[in-house]
Amino acid sequence: MEPTGDYPLFGGAFSAILPPGAIDVSDLRPVPDNQEVFCHPVTDQSLIVELLELQAHVGGEAAARYHFEDVGGVQGARAVQVESVRPLSLENLPLRSCCQEAWALSGKQQVAKENQQVAKDVTLHQALLRLPQYQTDLLLTFNQPPPDNRSSLGPESLSPPPWSLGDFEQLVASLTLHDPNIFGPQ
Repeated sequence: MEPTGDYPLFGGAFSAILPPGAIDVSDLRPVPDNQEVFCHPVTDQSLIVELLELQAHVGGEAAARYHFEDVGGVQGARAVQVESVRPLSLENLPLRSCCQEAWALSGKQQVAKENQQVAKDVTLHQALLRLPQYQTDLLLTFNQPPPDNRSSLGPESLSPPPWSLGDFEQLVASLTLHDPNIFGPQ
């Protein structure tokens, strides 16, 4: 399966290339207005694009860690472990004209799914794009839970393969702003 072409996000204010088989979660359940959430059709993987208030009190690597720990708190993570944080090159990003700094973070969070007691180590990859002129931190998250032992829901040939870090990196590298009015009057 080929990746989805430029998929409109936030009512067309942004667009990005989504990995094969991405399902828009807003077609299944309510999603907050500041988020776009996509799930894999077979695995428990998900991708989240969030427009967040700029956390001006933290900068650089600390900002990436702040958002990672904040997500852990929201998800009720029992343990949070950062494995790596590195700067992202702005020159390869369509948002480079309005992005002051960008960070990639990988880590693990011990999270129990709704209605379950057992917590699983979920690998998270995040990209933080800081847009101070819009008072916005743009956070992209790739949730990669451990593979489930259950059999595939359909014939192997029809289900897209699990998403890879490369799919997430393509999402980040393709994220394009079309309408700055999404951030309100400037």
